[in-house]
Amino acid sequence: MENIFHGVKARLDEEEITELLSRPGIRIERIVSTGQASPPDFWYDQPNDEWVIVLTGSAGLAVEGEAERTLAPGDMAFLPARKRHRVVWTDVDRPTVWLAVHFGADLR
Repeated sequence: MENIFHGVKARLDEEEITELLSRPGIRIERIVSTGQASPPDFWYDQPNDEWVIVLTGSAGLAVEGEAERTLAPGDMAFLPARKRHRVVWTDVDRPTVWLAVHFGADLR
Protein backbone atom coordinates (compact mmCIF):
# COMPACT_ATOMS: atom_id res chain seq x y z
CA MET A 1 0.00 0.00 0.00
CA GLU A 2 1.56 3.28 -1.10
CA ASN A 3 -1.26 5.60 -0.02
CA ILE A 4 -3.16 5.38 3.28
CA PHE A 5 -6.48 5.82 1.42
CA HIS A 6 -5.80 3.21 -1.29
CA GLY A 7 -8.60 0.65 -1.42
CA VAL A 8 -10.86 2.32 1.16
CA LYS A 9 -14.40 1.13 0.49
CA ALA A 10 -17.49 3.27 1.08
CA ARG A 11 -19.37 0.40 2.78
CA LEU A 12 -18.10 -2.63 4.69
CA ASP A 13 -19.94 -5.38 6.55
CA GLU A 14 -17.22 -5.39 9.20
CA GLU A 15 -14.53 -2.98 10.28
CA GLU A 16 -11.34 -3.48 8.26
CA ILE A 17 -7.95 -3.54 9.99
CA THR A 18 -4.80 -3.50 7.86
CA GLU A 19 -1.41 -3.89 9.51
CA LEU A 20 0.94 -1.36 7.95
CA LEU A 21 4.05 -2.03 10.03
CA SER A 22 4.98 -4.43 12.80
CA ARG A 23 8.27 -4.56 14.68
CA PRO A 24 9.14 -5.61 18.22
CA GLY A 25 7.47 -3.07 20.50
CA ILE A 26 5.31 -1.34 17.83
CA ARG A 27 2.42 -2.09 15.46
CA ILE A 28 0.82 0.46 13.12
CA GLU A 29 -2.62 -0.19 11.64
CA ARG A 30 -5.07 1.45 9.30
CA ILE A 31 -8.63 0.91 10.52
CA VAL A 32 -11.61 1.60 8.26
CA SER A 33 -15.04 1.85 9.90
CA THR A 34 -18.31 2.42 8.04
CA GLY A 35 -20.84 2.71 10.85
CA GLN A 36 -19.33 -0.03 13.02
CA ALA A 37 -18.96 0.34 16.79
CA SER A 38 -17.88 -1.77 19.73
CA PRO A 39 -20.52 -4.28 20.83
CA PRO A 40 -22.77 -3.08 23.68
CA ASP A 41 -21.06 -3.41 27.07
CA PHE A 42 -17.72 -4.35 25.42
CA TRP A 43 -14.58 -2.49 26.51
CA TYR A 44 -11.07 -2.76 25.08
CA ASP A 45 -8.58 -3.44 27.89
CA GLN A 46 -5.27 -3.68 26.07
CA PRO A 47 -1.91 -4.58 27.62
CA ASN A 48 -0.09 -1.91 25.55
CA ASP A 49 -0.42 1.82 24.90
CA GLU A 50 -2.33 2.99 21.82
CA TRP A 51 -2.35 6.32 20.00
CA VAL A 52 -4.97 6.98 17.33
CA ILE A 53 -5.77 9.75 14.88
CA VAL A 54 -8.90 10.05 12.74
CA LEU A 55 -7.96 10.87 9.14
CA THR A 56 -11.46 10.94 7.59
CA GLY A 57 -15.00 10.55 8.90
CA SER A 58 -15.85 10.80 12.59
CA ALA A 59 -16.36 8.65 15.65
CA GLY A 60 -17.50 8.65 19.25
CA LEU A 61 -14.90 7.36 21.70
CA ALA A 62 -15.73 6.43 25.28
CA VAL A 63 -12.89 6.19 27.79
CA GLU A 64 -13.78 4.83 31.19
CA GLY A 65 -14.23 7.62 33.72
CA GLU A 66 -14.36 10.37 31.08
CA ALA A 67 -17.04 12.09 29.02
CA GLU A 68 -17.57 10.67 25.53
CA ARG A 69 -15.34 12.34 22.94
CA THR A 70 -16.33 13.10 19.37
CA LEU A 71 -13.35 12.66 17.05
CA ALA A 72 -13.23 14.44 13.67
CA PRO A 73 -10.43 14.50 11.07
CA GLY A 74 -7.17 15.43 12.76
CA ASP A 75 -8.35 14.57 16.29
CA MET A 76 -6.04 12.29 18.25
CA ALA A 77 -6.33 10.23 21.40
CA PHE A 78 -3.75 8.53 23.61
CA LEU A 79 -5.05 5.40 25.34
CA PRO A 80 -2.66 4.15 28.03
CA ALA A 81 -2.28 0.43 28.60
CA ARG A 82 -5.21 -1.03 30.56
CA LYS A 83 -7.31 2.15 30.14
CA ARG A 84 -10.70 0.73 29.21
CA HIS A 85 -12.22 2.31 26.09
CA ARG A 86 -14.74 1.60 23.37
CA VAL A 87 -15.94 3.00 20.04
CA VAL A 88 -19.51 4.19 20.58
CA TRP A 89 -20.25 5.02 16.93
CA THR A 90 -18.61 5.78 13.60
CA ASP A 91 -19.83 7.84 10.66
CA VAL A 92 -22.47 6.04 8.59
CA ASP A 93 -22.29 8.52 5.67
CA ARG A 94 -18.60 8.16 4.83
CA PRO A 95 -15.70 5.91 5.87
CA THR A 96 -13.90 6.71 9.08
CA VAL A 97 -10.22 6.02 8.51
CA TRP A 98 -8.07 5.73 11.64
CA LEU A 99 -4.34 5.41 12.02
CA ALA A 100 -3.59 3.40 15.17
CA VAL A 101 -0.16 2.99 16.73
CA HIS A 102 0.16 0.26 19.39
CA PHE A 103 3.38 0.31 21.36
CA GLY A 104 5.02 -1.15 24.42
CA ALA A 105 7.94 -3.32 25.39
CA ASP A 106 5.91 -6.55 25.40
CA LEU A 107 4.13 -6.00 22.06
CA ARG A 108 4.79 -8.83 19.63
